[in-house]
Amino acid sequence: MSPPRRSMRVKICGLTRAADARVAARAGADVVGAVLVESSPRAVSPEQADQIGQAAGLPLALVVADLPVARLVEAARRAGASVLQLHGHEPPELLQALAEEGGWELWKAVRVRSVEEIEAAVGRYHGVAHALLLDGWHPDQLGGTGTRFPWEALEAVRSRIPVELQVGVAGGLAPENVAVAVQRLRPDIVDVSSGVESEPGVKAPELVADFVRRARTSATHEPDPSQQVDRTETQ
Repeated sequence: MSPPRRSMRVKICGLTRAADARVAARAGADVVGAVLVESSPRAVSPEQADQIGQAAGLPLALVVADLPVARLVEAARRAGASVLQLHGHEPPELLQALAEEGGWELWKAVRVRSVEEIEAAVGRYHGVAHALLLDGWHPDQLGGTGTRFPWEALEAVRSRIPVELQVGVAGGLAPENVAVAVQRLRPDIVDVSSGVESEPGVKAPELVADFVRRARTSATHEPDPSQQVDRTETQ
């Protein structure tokens, strides 16, 4: 028997404009995300991230990678972040140090290719991260590629992940597949960026609204066997 599903959160990430933050809020998103990774086409400054969070009036997730604790804390405070989303090779000790510096939610993003990688991430970050955000693997980029991880790997271990460790699903999500993702994977968080864009960093309002609507509708229904398709495809 599957454990009861907690209230799922929808995050719209990679925001670069206050106008798009307001679009996300109107659509019913729970969290907005801004990227501080300089190599990203969606990179913003902490001050711009703060403006995005304020425009949305929602919790802000700050996407960072491989920054020292002091720089992370400074950026998080300047941005008014509620969530630190760590996309690099951060060890558990860094997350513990961040927990001692502030009350942020800590999400550890992991690029996964197999069951074993998910199990290893759970073992490594359970107890220090609030959530594991499972993303598509790319040899050079840390995220935002629109690449899907193998969903069947999460399905194989989903029931064994401790309930206090939230599971986020990212990578390759879009309005046309988020309902199937929610039904199959039972995530606590769904996270989309490129799947609701007209160009990198510019959100399409109709896609944002459609994504949130489909995610919410699927989360309130039991799995439909007719939707259990696309078992091996990776995007």
